[in-house]
Amino acid sequence: MSRELEAFLEYISVTRALSKQSVLAYQSDLTWIEESTGVSLIKLDSLKVLNTLSVYENKRTLNRKLSSVNAFFDFCYKEQFKAKSDKLQFAKIPKLLPRFLSFKAIEEGLSCIDTTTWIGQRDYALILFLYASGSRISECLELSLNDIEGEWLHIRHAKGEKERVVPLAPIAIKSIYSYIDMMPFTSEFIWCNYKGSKLSRISAYKITQKYLGVSPHVLRHSYATALISGGADLRVVQELLGHASLMTTQIYTHIQKEDLKETVEVYHPMTKEIF
Repeated sequence: MSRELEAFLEYISVTRALSKQSVLAYQSDLTWIEESTGVSLIKLDSLKVLNTLSVYENKRTLNRKLSSVNAFFDFCYKEQFKAKSDKLQFAKIPKLLPRFLSFKAIEEGLSCIDTTTWIGQRDYALILFLYASGSRISECLELSLNDIEGEWLHIRHAKGEKERVVPLAPIAIKSIYSYIDMMPFTSEFIWCNYKGSKLSRISAYKITQKYLGVSPHVLRHSYATALISGGADLRVVQELLGHASLMTTQIYTHIQKEDLKETVEVYHPMTKEIF
């Protein structure tokens, strides 16, 4: 690993305080390029970098690698390791609208769960919680009961180490305590597997897939969609979701556009075929 790359990794870890997972992702992306070319990344020109990354046909994967390279090059320019700031263009990706579920669809899934067992009550509570909080699954699985303060949820293990507090629906809180009361052991974590260990991401995925046919992240999209459809301010939704940029939250504005279109189609006289 080149000294410039070591300095960059220290910068994003200490100064920018990125999560351990993010630092490892940057390290993996950038060291792979150095190992593939046998040359320090700082000595590679844009064309050589693009040629090296051309093995990635998936545009989203390619753009993640390019983002890592751009961040590294920008750091090197600001630290005067490079004379000029190189910025590689991202591959164009068609915009995909986030998938979400209606509350009715979620209720139908919940009705299929046998809540007479503690595992069933756990699954019920987990789905309710994800929809009621809009939390990322990584944030959810790190929670302890101490993180629930009255009707508020304190998310301490957020992306980018940015803590936030969000309101939590009483029905979600009630279902969690019902599950905890039925659980045959104690744990520092809320969400546990049948052995009493912290629930894994794979297990959480299997739960939501079993009853709803979607990943846990779709419930986060469903949370945001429900708020936007109800008229919530975009910046409030940004705060609740823990998005660093409002641009990220704006993917949900398609909901508002669809509602406006439907309203015009229903009520405006010129949408009727009367001419």
